[in-house]
Amino acid sequence: MSDRPIILDGGLSNALEDRGHDLSDALWSARLLRDAPAEIAAVHRAYYEAGAMVATTASYQASVVGFERAGVSRAEAERLIGDSVRIARGVRDEFGGDRLVAASVGPYGAMLADGSEYRGRYGVSPAVLRDFHGPRLELLIDAGPDLLAIETIPDVDEAEVLVELVRELNFPAWFSYSIAGSHTRAGQPLPDAFATAAISQVVAVGINCCTPDDVQAAVETAVAVTGKPAIAYPNSGESWDAGGRRWTGDPADPTTLASGWLAAGATYVGGCCRVGPADIRALANALDA
Repeated sequence: MSDRPIILDGGLSNALEDRGHDLSDALWSARLLRDAPAEIAAVHRAYYEAGAMVATTASYQASVVGFERAGVSRAEAERLIGDSVRIARGVRDEFGGDRLVAASVGPYGAMLADGSEYRGRYGVSPAVLRDFHGPRLELLIDAGPDLLAIETIPDVDEAEVLVELVRELNFPAWFSYSIAGSHTRAGQPLPDAFATAAISQVVAVGINCCTPDDVQAAVETAVAVTGKPAIAYPNSGESWDAGGRRWTGDPADPTTLASGWLAAGATYVGGCCRVGPADIRALANALDA
């Protein structure tokens, strides 16, 4: 692996909203897989042009059950999930080189669209989680990504199900938790959470969708527990108000913090919610410098 950090992209939804799209429905950015796939391609292109080496697909909120609730047939839902990878691959092929496509796998709570992805503890059995995630992982893998981006996982219970599926499917993945301080969103200690993901198929372990101030200590813990490269792509520093469905607070400047993340052991760095192409360009330029 190169000693150079691998620059990830930023948030897909905020970049689409900046292009004028209303993503307030339950499908969120996944709706545009059906309604405006060229717009998703345009955002992937903007991130690559900004210096990102990885495009994260528009499948975070995409699931068969979620599409069916929106009136999409099962066959079309399965095609749209695969399209998320095919769109990103098409843009990646325009650039060539060693750029990657990571198929986003969001938590079960994302499909519920009620903020529970930030809490975990859904009150469902491991069998329900397995039935939800398993077919989606297979659809994404069949479409040909370079790896899976299992991201924003709030709960070790859900992580255990996903880790077992990744082991069975024997496909490379990164694994990132959504955290609050030194715990998962569901309240489990990060050493236990990171240890759960330390299997051979997982190429990096870390965090995303958290405040930038929580990153460095979490990266240090991930490296110490797993010995794997760490991944870090926090939010802008603003906070999501699930009741009001809006962001509050002021953004931080990740370029001032990223050197600390790298020193702590992060190999993959980027941004999540409210981090756009301009931020990724600034981050890439700062790390190059």
